[in-house]
Formats: sequence, structure tokens, C-alpha cells
Amino acid sequence: MKDKDVKSGVSLFGQSEEYLLDNDPLEEIFALNLGDFISEHLISEDLAKKISSNVKDKKESLKNQLNELISIYSLNNTLCVLNFETKEDYAIYTSIAHSIKQMLEVENCNIYFSYEYAKAVDTEEHDLVLVGSSLENLKHKGYNLDDNSIISASFNEQDTITKDNVTAVSMHCNSRNVGVIAIESEKEIPEEYITLVESISSLFATSMTLQGEIDYATKVLADTHSNAGDLQHIRAEITALIGDLCDYQQNFVVQLAHAVDAKGQYTVSHSQNTANLARQICKAMGLNEKTTDLIYYAGLLQNIGKIMLPEKIFATNGKLSPEDLKKVQNHSNIGVNLLMNINFLSEVVPYINYQKERVDGSGEPEGLKGQSIPLGSRIIAVADAYSAMTSDRPYRKAMPKEKALSIMKEETGKKWDTDVVNALFETQK
Repeated sequence: MKDKDVKSGVSLFGQSEEYLLDNDPLEEIFALNLGDFISEHLISEDLAKKISSNVKDKKESLKNQLNELISIYSLNNTLCVLNFETKEDYAIYTSIAHSIKQMLEVENCNIYFSYEYAKAVDTEEHDLVLVGSSLENLKHKGYNLDDNSIISASFNEQDTITKDNVTAVSMHCNSRNVGVIAIESEKEIPEEYITLVESISSLFATSMTLQGEIDYATKVLADTHSNAGDLQHIRAEITALIGDLCDYQQNFVVQLAHAVDAKGQYTVSHSQNTANLARQICKAMGLNEKTTDLIYYAGLLQNIGKIMLPEKIFATNGKLSPEDLKKVQNHSNIGVNLLMNINFLSEVVPYINYQKERVDGSGEPEGLKGQSIPLGSRIIAVADAYSAMTSDRPYRKAMPKEKALSIMKEETGKKWDTDVVNALFETQK
């Protein structure tokens, strides 16, 4: 918050300064449940008064707040972005390198960290240390910043650089450099895939920078000589990073959805259209904001499993081999396994897992019927079907809106929920 805002006597949330603890606007947030910390925008004046009267010991309060932040935003809880199977040190990065290689269908992916983050595995003290690779037994260990490699250039310039079949993506957070993700490909990499890797890089950098602040906070908390000012400063740094992390997590979801659409060869952003339509349906049904947001993200990610499938599967005229057909049919299962490792999206998993259920009980994977199917799943099923019918595909043109609505109406009560379809019709008036 800028100095002029403090002098005006108005806090971050529009409350009078007299109600704050030691003129500390963040107390308004931290006295609330931290689960609501990111999403709360306004706090009533009465609540602000209660906060100022209930919290007596500022230093003890700050310690409690920092301890809670440390428990919530540890590295294990913030860096789970892809489908790795083990959390052992550095094995995670090899697994992520394999995942990126598979998603992008490239020859290789290497992940490098700056020495300060990887010195435990590099006795030769390279400036940039190899910590994960999709290839086994690589001979080189890393790079130095004064060599003329594309890896070093990407790190130094904090930029994405492509040269000689290698694309190097800088991992940086504000002014702090963390490392580089390097992708080797003989073919040109689509822009959507590069942007996805850039979003992963932002998550890496922010998560690791946050972890560094958390490690420092742990030391300060253990120091009996630390004062409230020290703790307050650390809290400000950590909360700023948490805000950045939330932004990057949301961007990662959007870019992952765009990459899925690119691989599925939709001529428009099918995932985005599905999510937008799902949001409209939620509004027509009068659902609350939190539920609507979760269903929106489920709409973005309902085809997430396709990102792990070969692109050639989607480049046909609609006729797939039995083996390829099975892969496509099971893509939701792949997506659910992937999402289970993205901790901040865990609440959308049921919506995606049951999106193929049918209200008459004839669907998959468990044959759920009617109201036993999660509402989010019923909404995503309708939004996805209507969006798919009204979009161009490689093997057919988009269906007219009127015909698609007619089909939806015919299958109401069989495939799709009546209330949801009625809400769909409301959005299409």
C-alpha cells in the first residue's frame, strides 16, 4: 500500500485507520480464516472493530499467522503442477521434464536450476545445474553464465529464446532468477505450447522464491530476538508472493486449456467456450460465486487428458483405430490423475471425473443417476456437448445453433439434466 493511502486514513479494504492494529491493514485479512484470505475483497466495519479488540499481542499474532502460512504454502503444496509419481528430491523435476516432453511431443526436455537452488547435487559448482531430464545418463552437468550457450542467454536475459532446435524458457520471479527449462525439438513448437511452458516456469520461480521466504521466516520465528517489525516485513513479502502464485496458478490453468485445444485441433478455443458457457449456465441457475468459479475451471480443464495423447490421433477424419479410440475414451481418467497432483485444483476433480455420467444412469464411470451426479458434472456435460456441436472440427463443420438446441432438448432427461438444459436455453435467447 502506498504512503499516500496510509496518510488518508483509509485501509487496503476501505476501513478507517482507527480500527486497525498498529495501523496495520493486513490484520484485517489475517484475523479471518486464511482459506478466505485470497478471495475476500471487503470487510465490514463491525468486523474490523472486532479484529482490533480481539487481537491483543501483535507479535504473538504475527507468529501465528506466519506459522499458518508456512503450513499451507510449503513447497510440497505449491509446486505440484504435473503428473509426477514421487516427491523425492529432484526426481520431481525429471518427472516434470518427461511430462513436458510427452505433452509437447518433442525430443527432449531439460530443467536447470541456478546453483543456489541446486548446489546439493552439483559438486562442480556450475552456475546452472541440470536437475531433471527426459533423457537418461546425460553426460553434461550444467552451464556457466559466461559461456555462449542459449541456456545461459535465456537465464541472463530472463527471456524465452529459440536457436538451433532448442527453445530455452527462463524461470524467473520479478527480479529473481531460478533457472531455465530447455526444450529440444526438430519441428517448430506451437505458440500455445511455448506459452504453457512459460506458465509452468512462472509457477516454478514463484513457488521456489516463496519457499525461500518461508525458510527464512522459519529461522526468524525461531530467533527469540526477532521483533514484530521483522515478522511484519516477512509477512508482507510472503503474502505478496502468495498473491503472485495465485495469479500464476490461474494463468497455468488457462494456458493448459489452450494447449489442450491446440492438440485437439479445435479451430476455436473449445475449452474456453465450454467454461464461459458453463459460467452462464451457473448464473442462469442462480449458483453462488465460489461454485461458479469451480465449475468454470472444470469447464476449462474437462478435456485435460488430451494433452498427454499424441497429436496424430486428432488429425484424422474421425475414424480412429480401436487402440486410439480407447485412448481418447480414457482421456478423462488421464486428466483426473493429472489434476490430482495440482493441489489448488483438487476441488474440480469430481466435476471432471463424472462428466460422462448420464442422468438416466447409463453413463460412466460408475453409472450414477440423476441428482447423485455432481451438479458441476451435469453442467459441464451440457456446456461441453453444446459447445462441441456448435464448433468446427477437422472432420466436420459446426452445427447450426437451432439444430444443436433441438438435439439437447431431445436428450433431456436421458443424457442431460432438465434444469441444466433449461438454463442453457435461457443463455441462448
